[in-house]
Amino acid sequence: MKPMLEFILRSLVDHPDELRITDVEGERTSLFEVRCHRDDLGKVIGKNGKTIGAIRVLLNTAAARKGRRAVLEVAE
Repeated sequence: MKPMLEFILRSLVDHPDELRITDVEGERTSLFEVRCHRDDLGKVIGKNGKTIGAIRVLLNTAAARKGRRAVLEVAE
């Protein structure tokens, strides 16, 4: 799931070298924390949170196929 998330986010941002994705694997849940350049924060979140919402849907769909749950947080 992390490579898929990384591919999607690197395609969106202007500073892909400053993109950091941290994942914490739990028993049935995966937590992903995304840190990016300040200028790219708006691109990742999107207007009214639509972009990050769509990314969360894709991530949850991929996790559900593996019988897991995924949580995505954007850190400032």
